[in-house]
Amino acid sequence: MEFIQLNELILSKYDDHYTKLKVIFERTIELIETHHPDEIAIEAPFFGKNVQSMLKLGRAQGVAMAAGLSRQIPITEYEPKKIKMAITGNGNASKEQVAKMLQQLLGLKELPKNLDSTDGLAAAVCHFFNSGKVTGAKSYSGWDAFVKQNEERVKK
Repeated sequence: MEFIQLNELILSKYDDHYTKLKVIFERTIELIETHHPDEIAIEAPFFGKNVQSMLKLGRAQGVAMAAGLSRQIPITEYEPKKIKMAITGNGNASKEQVAKMLQQLLGLKELPKNLDSTDGLAAAVCHFFNSGKVTGAKSYSGWDAFVKQNEERVKK
């Protein structure tokens, strides 16, 4: 199995929003130079109630994308519901449900305390599932289709 790295940037120590964006950009470049990814998957901006939070999140996503684009790495965005659906079969799954399913799928010994760091991993796994690179894998329209085609694998 490939090495899985879950990181969380602690940006609260920076008062200036622009400095936070710079740190995100620099850390993304560092990860690119360390791991040499062929592709980047990212969660698309979502519509929330707090406009200021949405703006800040959009800017953070933008600088991460700019880091990848500066290294000519293709970027694919996935809606949060699509990511949750790909991982759990439920587009309205909780963060805890997504994290637990990732733990099972990838054989992770433990989950991080802050489950925000699993969001990026979920986007990457969703991208993998949607890339057609899963060898020998069947395509299912949802959990109902999976269960019907794999009754012997489902505990009753």
